Amino acid sequence: MNEHVIVNIAGPLMSLTMNRPDKKNALTNAMYGALADGLQRAHDDPAIRCILIRSEGDSFTAGNDLSDFAAVSAGAAPTERHVTRFLHGLAMADKPIVAAVQGLAVGVGTTMLLHCDVVCVTDQARLTTPFVNLALVPEAASSLLLQARIGYARAFSMIALGEPVDGKTAVEWGLARYLVSADGLRAKALAVAHSLAEKPIGALRASKRLMRDGAQLLQVMDRESAVFAERLKSPEAAEAFRAFAEKRSPNFAKFS
Repeated sequence: MNEHVIVNIAGPLMSLTMNRPDKKNALTNAMYGALADGLQRAHDDPAIRCILIRSEGDSFTAGNDLSDFAAVSAGAAPTERHVTRFLHGLAMADKPIVAAVQGLAVGVGTTMLLHCDVVCVTDQARLTTPFVNLALVPEAASSLLLQARIGYARAFSMIALGEPVDGKTAVEWGLARYLVSADGLRAKALAVAHSLAEKPIGALRASKRLMRDGAQLLQVMDRESAVFAERLKSPEAAEAFRAFAEKRSPNFAKFS
């Protein structure tokens, strides 16, 4: 159990709700563990036919809690980093996943959407992948999936320049399917999820397996994770996290 991730099962639908609105739903290691457990439960329970990922508050998620990153950078990593279990669970999920996105969707908040089958966003949604700004690299197989979805030029601008994408543009580019009002987001996502839950689950799962190469995604994730781990311990990353904590702009000029 984790107070910051609410797991609810209503008939054939499992909802995973990020519930840390005071921190804009920034994801901790414990939250990743709860999300990973939820995905595993959905995989194992034949009664669950669709998964909905959503959040409380005005943001989907501000991404990884940077204090966790700083701890890893300083050599104080947790015994098990549950983010790997969560990302692998997304890659291998063969039941449909719907996401409801409002406000900030930073880093993994955007890259996890590449593994969701139907994404609903509001006008106020802001999708960003500022990995390079933090001296890091893409994760969640986004080095493959993002450019496959929106093209290299757009993907590079998102990753290297940290350029945000609003809800309307996300739909136009194919990062999301439905643009809805803030008031209508939850209802629309629920309607889509229930519609999918009524479909023949065998056909849905077979279709997902045909359309997504889970084994390839795991290979890309593992390759990204190795580089990501190296980058977390780099002097550039240490400078990025110090600058964030000190509320100043980082100075990367001294690094070659």
